[in-house]
Amino acid sequence: MSHLILVRHGQSEWNLQKRFTGWVDIELTAQGKLEACKAGELIKELNLKIEYFYSSYQKRAIETLNLILNTIRIKNEMIKKVWELNERHYGALTGLNKDEMRKIYGEDKIHELRRSWDKPPEPLSKNNPYHPINIEIYNDIPREKIPDTESLKDTYNRVIPFFENKIVQNLDKNILISAHGNSIRALCKYLFELSNDDISKLEIPTGNPLLITFDKNKKIDTVKYLDKSRAKDLLVFN
Repeated sequence: MSHLILVRHGQSEWNLQKRFTGWVDIELTAQGKLEACKAGELIKELNLKIEYFYSSYQKRAIETLNLILNTIRIKNEMIKKVWELNERHYGALTGLNKDEMRKIYGEDKIHELRRSWDKPPEPLSKNNPYHPINIEIYNDIPREKIPDTESLKDTYNRVIPFFENKIVQNLDKNILISAHGNSIRALCKYLFELSNDDISKLEIPTGNPLLITFDKNKKIDTVKYLDKSRAKDLLVFN
């Protein structure tokens, strides 16, 4: 048996403020740090030898993984940072309040922009300070690969090639990935062969490790959230 653990970062400042975050680099809240530490405790209880650790480029995912590693007493220099695991780019919605946007555009339109498979928001102007080309941590990403906006399909199309090229070959080992709601949704769609309709219903909680167990043939055997108290209303994969 081998294991893949997917963890969405703990609550961020913009999660708390209900703002569209995307590629903007936002800190964890105190609650988010507690969620990350709790995730570490839950992972520690598994008593696994984890051999590979991946994070996006974004500090909320990196800090979450650092807090997990501190809890399970593993040095954080083992982390591999991968921009392909970044959150979906929310285009012109970036930085805006979700509740305020619902009042302007209606619940159905915002739900479509947030959860549909292939409908991206309007692009974010490159002059906007929230555009990734204006954020220092992305300076080493080729300019042509930096999006102005993304749908979940676009996110899938950068996450899955990375996963197939770097992760699949090592699924006989134990792997931990700290990422984001939509990059993890992309992975779930791929791993569980979810339809475009089903993926729109999937919510990924902050700081709750999703444990995927593989058999000797690298086929999924079991899937469960480690914090059962926060998983009761989540989509369950069998």
